Amino acid sequence: MDAFTTNPLSYEPLERLRVRGPVDRVTFIADKCRGKRVLDIGCFDETALVKRDTKHYLHGRISAVADQVLGIDRSEKIPSDGIQTGPNSRIVRGNGVNPEVPNDVDVIVAGEFIEHIESPLEFFRNLRKHYPGKEMIISTPNGSSFANTLLGVFRREAQHPDHLQIFTFKILNTLCVRMGFPEWEIIPYRFQASEMTLNSRGAKRAAALVVQEFVGVVERLCPLLSCGYIVRAKL
Repeated sequence: MDAFTTNPLSYEPLERLRVRGPVDRVTFIADKCRGKRVLDIGCFDETALVKRDTKHYLHGRISAVADQVLGIDRSEKIPSDGIQTGPNSRIVRGNGVNPEVPNDVDVIVAGEFIEHIESPLEFFRNLRKHYPGKEMIISTPNGSSFANTLLGVFRREAQHPDHLQIFTFKILNTLCVRMGFPEWEIIPYRFQASEMTLNSRGAKRAAALVVQEFVGVVERLCPLLSCGYIVRAKL
């Protein structure tokens, strides 16, 4: 496990936060899984299956570089005997909030998952109970993102109908403190209009790419306005 960059906070309203520039979410997480045994939670992503077989599909990118990948997802679209997603990877149906699978893994990944569940702290406690000392990597949208603020100007908001939680840099840090993780870091990830560009053509697709580039410039200048965050922690 490479070094973490924990950022101690005072929680003063005007404190300056040391936040690195945003990364590509899928590439960053996949790179951290290279050559490792991975438990991939909530990975089926039935609401965005257009991403499958593209560079935007996190489970596929992880499977391409990891030693072994076991995915777990509660979707009823997964058959009882699971889905073989590659020579070294498969997805089974199960409870991702309290996964009861063998603990011979190196990394637990939960991409865009904690905003869908009722209690993130319960989820973290379950992971710590089953996989003490292992590395956890999660990602989640940023409640203070520029992309959603921009939509708000036009009386719009981008939220999945299953979202129950919303997070910011400090709230994610609070969760890590509350859990007593020995090490963690919080990394912004940049906006990608992947679903819109994959589902559209012509002028609509071109417009989505222009917006993506514009938002990207703002995110590089102001990382706290990035699309979301990746949290790496030692359980």
